[in-house]
Amino acid sequence: MGDDRTGTWVIALDGVIWLAQQPIPGSADAVARLRDAGLRVLFATNNALPTLAELVDQLATVGVPAAPEDLVTSAQAAASLLEEGSTAVVCASGGVTEALADRGVTVVGEGPADAVVVGLTRDFTYDMLATAVTAVRGGARLVGTNDDATYPAPGRLLPGAGALLAAVVTAAQVTPVVAGKPHEPIVALLGKRAPDASMVVGDRPSTDGLLARRLGVPFALVRSGVTAKQDTVTEVEPAIDAPDIAAVVDRYLAS
Repeated sequence: MGDDRTGTWVIALDGVIWLAQQPIPGSADAVARLRDAGLRVLFATNNALPTLAELVDQLATVGVPAAPEDLVTSAQAAASLLEEGSTAVVCASGGVTEALADRGVTVVGEGPADAVVVGLTRDFTYDMLATAVTAVRGGARLVGTNDDATYPAPGRLLPGAGALLAAVVTAAQVTPVVAGKPHEPIVALLGKRAPDASMVVGDRPSTDGLLARRLGVPFALVRSGVTAKQDTVTEVEPAIDAPDIAAVVDRYLAS
């Protein structure tokens, strides 16, 4: 690790800071210790369901002060793929509609549209699926916020945005463009927001680990989310492999 205490740590939220908004013990203190050591913290999440304000509130609730500029989301990455003035059918929740509005994209109820954007939503229905598929078959570009099959919650894994995206892909028979970790759209956003990135912390080697590789920085794996302590990691060799972010920070600051 060396003695360099500068740069930005890119930290995932789900499985690292919290599980379904239930704080992971020690996570808030770990973030505080990083900041006290002079490191900037940028939270990067594939969860496109909440708005930025909701994420800031959720972080405050678990004891982590943050501002909207401390967040990079897969919803923002998906919106970056659409042009200002274009139209989109949304098969997602508030985080996506907010990011599209910020981008100057008009959300429409059905096709024809320039794009269909699929993200995590608890309101997924057959009618929503049918509308999305019809728009894609009518020529809309299919954009997924991310393709994570699961979403970590205390004691179980819930269906993730990738499961919803797979339904649209299966019915529309197209290949989507995926925006979130570890894909190029969010890599490009992080390159702009954190050109001094020095570490990625996450619970999913296939997303967070590959993101670290593409950013050219070390990966710290925590086993407090989707990767259990007995799981073998094959995608990316972590620089730090620890039970949680508190242990990651302990090892880093002691090095």
